[in-house]
Amino acid sequence: MNVVEDTPVSRRLRSVKHIVIVCSGKGGVGKSSVSTQLALSLRASSPTARVGILDVDLTGPSIPRMLGLDGHPVHQSSDGWVPVYADGSAARLACMSVGFLLKKKEDSVVWRGPKKNAMIRQFLSDVRWGELDYLVIDTPPGTSDEHLSLVEHMAPVHARISAVLVTTPQAVALLDAMKCLSFTRATSIPVLGLVENMSGYVCPCCGEVSNVFSTGGGEEMARREGLTFLGSLPVDTELVTLLDAAEAESPEELAALPEGGSRRSFGLLERYERTPTAPLFKKIADRILERLASVQQAPSTS
Repeated sequence: MNVVEDTPVSRRLRSVKHIVIVCSGKGGVGKSSVSTQLALSLRASSPTARVGILDVDLTGPSIPRMLGLDGHPVHQSSDGWVPVYADGSAARLACMSVGFLLKKKEDSVVWRGPKKNAMIRQFLSDVRWGELDYLVIDTPPGTSDEHLSLVEHMAPVHARISAVLVTTPQAVALLDAMKCLSFTRATSIPVLGLVENMSGYVCPCCGEVSNVFSTGGGEEMARREGLTFLGSLPVDTELVTLLDAAEAESPEELAALPEGGSRRSFGLLERYERTPTAPLFKKIADRILERLASVQQAPSTS
């Protein structure tokens, strides 16, 4: 039986079954939207699934906006920071981001490596996640301080960590995705598979998919590198509109919120499931769940 090193991070993540890091080699490939869709799909995968999403893209936090949580405060309890729940009282989709800590959402985060490292350590050791089936971690593009800090701090729970790679079909994006793959191999993180995002464009009028850039590059890379190809996702204007305009509470509503809560019903998930992308991503999420079952054993709490 494996003995887990006792650290503040291992104690806090003891009740998290699976940790999925979503990463990309370059910016602009839709990694955060994939992270958001993965969290939503995992939350919808069973009536009892409990999901957390941690945004460690410290200089460009976008998860709060995509979940309609802009402006929410983070509350401190005797047991640590309380995450913000995107689904209100259901409390089955918890979110934490540096975006919740900024006085203004347009404020820039100008931090050097040591401060980034300290922030990530605090996210991992101080957030009151509770019992989670899945913790999705949205990372910055590339392989930077944030990635190294994650791997370092989560070393005691390494057996529960896996990765999903996101790319677009263009050659430059695929080249950068190879660097991301090299990072996962160097740190012995199993890759659940690769998603080719922005693979074509869905016409909002007729639903026809057109290849604006190119297509098939991600699938070819997965075949060449022995990865599971999770699927292709076209550019979907309905999804873009939904995630860009996810509705948050008014300042008056925010001031009256209970600790870590949200008063609104989880309409975001209902609206997401009506987009053309949702059924495509459900297949991707199902493949990720299959891969999780095959590459990871149940975590030990000893």
